[in-house]
Amino acid sequence: MDVQALLSFLVGVVVSGLVLGFVYAIIALGYTMVYGVLQLINFAHSEVFITGAVVGFEVFRVLATAPINGYLKLIIALLSAMIISGLLNVLIERLAYRPLRNAPRLVPLITAIGVSLILQDLLRILEGFQGRFDLTYTLPQGFSNTFCGSTSSCAAFGSFLSGIGVQLQIKEVILVVVAVLMLALLNYIVNYTRMGRAIRAVAQDRVTAGLMGIDSNRMISLTFLIGGALGGVSGVLFGLKFGTINAYSGFDPGIVAFTAAVLGGIGSIPGAVLGGLVLGVIQNLIGVTNILGSLLGIANLQSIDASYQRIGAFILLVVILIVKPTGLLGRSNTEKV
Repeated sequence: MDVQALLSFLVGVVVSGLVLGFVYAIIALGYTMVYGVLQLINFAHSEVFITGAVVGFEVFRVLATAPINGYLKLIIALLSAMIISGLLNVLIERLAYRPLRNAPRLVPLITAIGVSLILQDLLRILEGFQGRFDLTYTLPQGFSNTFCGSTSSCAAFGSFLSGIGVQLQIKEVILVVVAVLMLALLNYIVNYTRMGRAIRAVAQDRVTAGLMGIDSNRMISLTFLIGGALGGVSGVLFGLKFGTINAYSGFDPGIVAFTAAVLGGIGSIPGAVLGGLVLGVIQNLIGVTNILGSLLGIANLQSIDASYQRIGAFILLVVILIVKPTGLLGRSNTEKV
């Protein structure tokens, strides 16, 4: 067995997992922000996320033949998804969660599940009117090309990446860049702005924050707006990466992202990011276990394929929570928003 080839293969798998992990991280932030403020698990966030993906599909479809730059189409898609998903999340909070704010925790939890199911079927109906179910992204020209391919000006760097086993498409590089920018923007808003301080104050103690003149309802709405906007961005990035979505595509990544939020320590922004990246890598490694089994000559591993990815994520979650019930960063670095 060629050890260098095996290492290159593993490096490629890990890098691909990190790309996927960034998508999970941004979705997970939507869960963790709402939980940080209301201690509510917003199961409808997976549908807010996939609503963003649908908006992205529609923007790319409408602008498919427009004579404008592909990156401008992407910016329009991202902004549209942020606005619509953010406002949808605010609407959900205003109509479904706020009237139940003083109810036992089980009540809004069940409501969140109900809202999730309603949104799934509303999306299916809306696209069904157009005779569509599976929605395939019309990507701008060049987005699926190899990053720093042989004909590009950075071909030498592309050759280096290929040599260590990393082969990325341009759309995957875009995904990482957008995700990092969004995470940096969120970090700035939460930690360095007056609004961020007010949100954190409400998360720490809503009553005391109100006595200090902070409008708790407004801050909670802003939290849902930011969380929904992040969900919209992650939806477009998800559509870019996987190409085809439908009204029910949000469930699986939503569950994994929620797992990531819990794994990192729900309520913790760094924890959500770390959990997303860890789960992205773990899922990718599990998905190629059968290939590793073939390379290493271990027959028993060859039956473990991508269908076990979700199970692996939950096994990891259970093991870590047994060892550290508050999640990876839930105790020492918890930063509630």
